Amino acid sequence: MDLTAPQHRRRDSPELAPAEVFDGPIWEGADLLPRPRWILISRILRVAWLAAALLFLPADLLAETNASNVVCRNGLAVERREELAGKLRKITGWSDLKFDLTGALRLGTNPVNGSKKARELLSRVVTGGTAVVLEDASKRADVAFCQVLPGKWKANVPDSHPAFVVRIDFADFENVMGDAPALQAFDAGWGLLHELDHVVNNSLDATCLGEPGECEAHINEMRHECGLPQRAQYFYTYSPLTVDSAFITRLVQLSFEQEEAPSRKKKRYLLVWDANLVGGITEGKKIAVLR
Repeated sequence: MDLTAPQHRRRDSPELAPAEVFDGPIWEGADLLPRPRWILISRILRVAWLAAALLFLPADLLAETNASNVVCRNGLAVERREELAGKLRKITGWSDLKFDLTGALRLGTNPVNGSKKARELLSRVVTGGTAVVLEDASKRADVAFCQVLPGKWKANVPDSHPAFVVRIDFADFENVMGDAPALQAFDAGWGLLHELDHVVNNSLDATCLGEPGECEAHINEMRHECGLPQRAQYFYTYSPLTVDSAFITRLVQLSFEQEEAPSRKKKRYLLVWDANLVGGITEGKKIAVLR
């Protein structure tokens, strides 16, 4: 049973070489899959602060797009953009957070409740020096929930900034079942924040069972601020109800915990899904079996 996740190299330099994926069986599932090739980012992606993108943007749109480094690819439908924005509004407390007509992420003002740390993370990404492109990867077998990987500019752009692509498989999240509090703590919005924390903070995922890892520890702080249960460990496990075979369903589970007042006892919540539908499992690289 292979329980070792690859070590992640911290990105101390803006140079994008070679391509690598932040591995993990929850948001990415990439440690169970072949590493994808570079994603070529076209200059028409409208990241306005990059000189190459400015050449392709109408002048009247520059005022709207030059303040955000997070943009959607054209293939990310308006309905999906609004779905993702709705998740982020609930997490951050920014009721006016949105994706504008060009697909750029616009942060809100005057938050009501929500997570302060989530707002800080999104602010750092939107106003930082790295481009982040959001892509719809729904029903792709090589993406489990979410995945981040370095991008590469299609044309040589002098003084270009580093760029990353976040793939989101919305269909995977629709296949998850479980306790309502855990479902609220595990959706496309939380998946995106997980990937952005990798990009901004160079955070690492766990490498063994029983711990959430550096990146999820940051996300758990945000969940706590939202009054939601926190993820108990990074790796999902086979459900005790599942026979370790290739027949029909292969249920896996992920646990969340929340401390109850005043007893301070931890209440456990579970999520379950069929790994055959979501993906992330290949022969020879399987997740731990919980008996």
